[in-house]
Amino acid sequence: MPRYFGQPKHTHGSESCAAVLLVNLGTPAAPDKRSVKRYLAQFLTDPRIVELPRALWRIVLHGFILRYRPAHSAALYAKIWTPQGSPLASGTVALAEKLQSALRAQRPGPIRVCHAMRYGQPAIGETLRGLAAAGMRRVLILPLFPQYSATTTASVFDAVCAELTHWRALPELRLVTDYHAESRYIEALAHSVEAHWRRHGRAQRLLLSYHGIPQKYFRAGDPYFCQCQATARRLRERLDLREEEIIVAFQSRTGHTRWLKPYTEVVLDELPGEGVKYVQVLCPGFAVDCLETLEEIAMRNHARFLHAGGERFEYIAALNASDDHVAALSELILRHGQGWIEFDPAWDAARATAAQNAARARSQRMHDAQQR
Repeated sequence: MPRYFGQPKHTHGSESCAAVLLVNLGTPAAPDKRSVKRYLAQFLTDPRIVELPRALWRIVLHGFILRYRPAHSAALYAKIWTPQGSPLASGTVALAEKLQSALRAQRPGPIRVCHAMRYGQPAIGETLRGLAAAGMRRVLILPLFPQYSATTTASVFDAVCAELTHWRALPELRLVTDYHAESRYIEALAHSVEAHWRRHGRAQRLLLSYHGIPQKYFRAGDPYFCQCQATARRLRERLDLREEEIIVAFQSRTGHTRWLKPYTEVVLDELPGEGVKYVQVLCPGFAVDCLETLEEIAMRNHARFLHAGGERFEYIAALNASDDHVAALSELILRHGQGWIEFDPAWDAARATAAQNAARARSQRMHDAQQR
């Protein structure tokens, strides 16, 4: 049977535009058991997240995890929920809006900045279809994961390609795989740390806590661990810290398999016994604050460190929609958009020239018709 190729609503002759699609991980729609279960079901059925035989994993997922974990996770989400909803959702919206303004100020062409979530809403496919209906002919996909992992960035690309598989007219597509070593990104991280130091002083240790992945993913070739270390090294050099003053650790492990080490909670348990009573924590792998930074680090691990004998614990917020973050991502977007007419600084002049040429052509056709 031939495959059906559909197409988002399109008006022939409409003005085209380029799009930048920011993609974050996602969030439940509400901090309740039903919403969290729906979100976890989508998240945990992604084969990029859990690399186990599907039949076996379905038994574990539906027989145990989705029965017990949603209620627990909903209680954690409730701790960080705001009047605006999920911090991840509202923070990603704010970042997209500020990037739109920044790009509009630097480029006159029709560039639309939108956001989507890999899991939850707004969905990647739905957002791409909306952009196509608005005249999108070129799209730059920017996953908000500075360090590449198959569990995040590759999964985003899977979803984009799965959607485009069903389109008849494909847009020109560019993908940003990572920006872990970009100088403006490192500078933005450094500025956030330095601003915190000016307000609160400097701790004995700066702990960089990244989301973990199973060690077997790293051994299979995932570059995530190496890119985390590279970010840490560049940030340490930029802040002029000694090697012992900065620590790299990994958080959010689940299950019984080995994940990337050292584990953040183990490090925080051990530091007071080594004489480190004052620690500041930064999470460079999270572009926008979320459950893992606000509840796991700023609340739970804060309490853990104090219980272990620590005296001062401070979480340094994610870059979120800060000016430095917007500047770093704007530079990244403009570089990846080079060669597309909408990113041309002289777009207005090029458009005016094209319009004049079209008008002359119409005038000549009318003249020729009258002569006949």
